[in-house]
Amino acid sequence: MRIVFAGTPAFAATALAAIVDAGFEVELALTQPDRPAGRGMKLTSSDVKQEALARGVAVATPATLSLARGGEAAVAAHAQLRAARADALVVAAYGLILPRAVLDIPRGLPDAGCGRVTALNIHASLLPRWRGAAPVARAIEAGDTSTGITIMQMDAGLDTGPMLLTEATPILPGDTAASLTPRLAALGARLIVEALRAGAEGRLRATPQPAEGATYAHKLDKREGELDFSLDAEVLARRVRAFVPFPVASLRSGETVLKVWAAHAVDPGRQPARPGAIIGVAPEGVQVACGRGVLVLTELQRPGRGRMPVAEFLAGMPLRVGETLVGRPTESGPSP
Repeated sequence: MRIVFAGTPAFAATALAAIVDAGFEVELALTQPDRPAGRGMKLTSSDVKQEALARGVAVATPATLSLARGGEAAVAAHAQLRAARADALVVAAYGLILPRAVLDIPRGLPDAGCGRVTALNIHASLLPRWRGAAPVARAIEAGDTSTGITIMQMDAGLDTGPMLLTEATPILPGDTAASLTPRLAALGARLIVEALRAGAEGRLRATPQPAEGATYAHKLDKREGELDFSLDAEVLARRVRAFVPFPVASLRSGETVLKVWAAHAVDPGRQPARPGAIIGVAPEGVQVACGRGVLVLTELQRPGRGRMPVAEFLAGMPLRVGETLVGRPTESGPSP
């Protein structure tokens, strides 16, 4: 079976490696163009590009696949896709919209009950919950206790196509997006290989997504990381975990912006002091009053330094009981 693969981050590279290792012919890998990264803002290839080149797979990095916006470059990209003569397109966290014309290029696998299967998507949630760009982080933020992988037959909608395979996995109490994503990547890699093998043998069966229970996982925005201490401590603790490794929760002590890499909630339902007030400082954590409950900060980072356990952090930058930490700033500036 001939495959064209489209993906960008490590989550997708895990699937690409599994597909190649399973013996499928990957004729072409589509991925996002190289981007500046790191302190030096050096141009860096995506994880998928690096994996593809290491395995001898041809790579294309179109800026868009829209013929209306992409001009001659998009026309050339479509021609390259047709030349690959793929049986199926596999997509995982690609980051570009795939027009219907692209989805229709592969020859397709046998009809699984919802038409010819030309394009399969590896989605990191149990659809229809958490359609969209950030399903892992949104599941943690919402307090979900489980998530999973859906292998979906792609259509013109946003993660709305029929489901081909699904498998659930628990969200552990201490999971961050950074710890959960690799587990989902491994699960997605295994399921896409199962789906391709089943498709080659005509064993895939599509199930339309339920009409009820759909939610949308909006793309993460850097400003979301600014903690609002008027909220419940448990809500903020989930956000801290959801926003690792991006955008990373943050607060301000005076004029200094601190990143919060780890925290947990205690004293649910209690409002011990003004939200944002530090009510306890110990090597085990800095206790901050919230709208309800207390947020205990256990791993912090100040500008120009690495992330540190709170005991180490306090040795270089003391925080004191009675000080008020500020999260999301108001239009008039920092709170007093």
